[in-house]
Formats: sequence, structure tokens, C-alpha cells
Amino acid sequence: MMQSTDNQSLTDDELLRYTRQILLDGWDIDAQLRLKAARIVMIGAGGLGCPASETLARAGVGQLHLIDDDVIEASNLQRQTLFLPEDIGQAKALTAAQMLNTINPLIKAFGTVARLSIDNAYELLDMASGLPDLLLDCTDNFATRDIINRISVRYKIPLLSASAIAMEGQLALFEPQLNTGCYHCVFGDATVANAAASDQAEQTADERTCANSGVLASTTAIMGSLQANAALQYLGLSKNPLAGKLLLWDGSRMQQRLMGYRLDERCTVCRELT
Repeated sequence: MMQSTDNQSLTDDELLRYTRQILLDGWDIDAQLRLKAARIVMIGAGGLGCPASETLARAGVGQLHLIDDDVIEASNLQRQTLFLPEDIGQAKALTAAQMLNTINPLIKAFGTVARLSIDNAYELLDMASGLPDLLLDCTDNFATRDIINRISVRYKIPLLSASAIAMEGQLALFEPQLNTGCYHCVFGDATVANAAASDQAEQTADERTCANSGVLASTTAIMGSLQANAALQYLGLSKNPLAGKLLLWDGSRMQQRLMGYRLDERCTVCRELT
């Protein structure tokens, strides 16, 4: 059994399972131990949440908490890779967590069937035990994204936000503790307008979702994998590969580009909550 400088250790089973990562240049025992000690809260256990959480579980993230109030439907099976036909009708969060624990019994995954809100965030995210190391936004609507962003800013929790629709995706990793901008800084008041509209109707003219616009199975798989890639670097290497950048992925053209952003001094979220 090998010891690290902080007196934590990897078991023989962990060393065997994660050996291909530990062999990487720039990724060592300490990086794997940081991953083992990390606690992630993932909001959304669907098209993005399934591939992202599976990769993180296989890589050795110590604790994964999945929050989702939805149940599995037949139409989910096209892209939500942790579910099987016999799971239809079951809670996504609980079913996904059970599968993740089966995939890697060396980590701890658990699910909560609930809808996250500002009012229940402190209790639901178990912040009495300490702040999560990272929030993963794996949702598909502006209303929930706006709530997650406000929670991230209020409690200074890093937020890794991904979206996928049709054959396009976006990804950003916000660090409110560094005061470098938030989701609202990038997308502006459209997030608030669309969030308000979503409270009044399931579908609006201004908001596209997988349910009303469709999504290719590979889009969620790719964006979920990119989200996991950024999370692994952030947790294991203390590196934000998307600092000040919004990643834009276009599957129809097989193109990817980065767009810069910065703190909006007039932001009605991070400037008012800080």
C-alpha cells in the first residue's frame, strides 16, 4: 500500500484499478488521492448526467451525489446510458446511483429524488458537512440552471455547467470563489427571462430542450465526457482547463471552439450576491 504526503492512501485494489491514470504524465498518486477525497454533487441524472457520472465513477471520484426528481421513460434509453428497459418507471437518481456503485464498488454514489431550489439547497447538498468540491449542472432548462448558478455564487461552490441539444453543446467551469464571472455573466438576462417563462409553461418559444427539439445520442455522450474530463482535471490537478472560456461544440460540422468571457460588473447575480 502506497502512502501520500497527506497520510491518505490507495488500497491495492485502487492501485490496480486506476493504474492507467497513475501512469499518465502529470497524474500521480497525489492526483488520484485528491480525486478519491472529492465530493461531487450532480444535478440531473439524464443524458448528460449518465455519461459524466459513469466516467467520474470509473476514474475514482470518491463521492457522487445525484439529484433528480424525474423517472425513467422509454424515450430516455436512446441516450441515458445507465438505464435499461426494465428500469422504466424507476427514479433516475436512485437507479443511476445503484448502477454506479455496481460499476465501481470502490466509490460511493447515492441519489436523491428531489427538485433543487434555493430554499432546500443547504439541506439537499448537505452543506452542514462541508461544501461540495464541485457542482455539475447536467440539466436541460434555464430555470434550473439559473437556480444552480445562484446556489454556486451564494455558497462559493465551483460550477461545471454543460448543455446539449440537437447536435450542439456548451461547457464552462465557473469559479465564484475567484470572482471571475458566473453563468449569468455569460448568458445575461436571458437566463432570468427564460427561467421565469419556464415557471409558467413547460415549453416556451425561447427555450429549447431535448423534449421539444430533439437530441442526437452522441451529443449528450460527447458533452458528458467533456464535462467529466474538465471535472477530473479540476479535482485531480487543481486545474481549470476552461478558465474564462466557454466551449462551443458543433457536431454537425465536427468543430469545437472556445469563446472568452469575463466578469460582468452589472451582473444581477454574482455582483449582488457577493
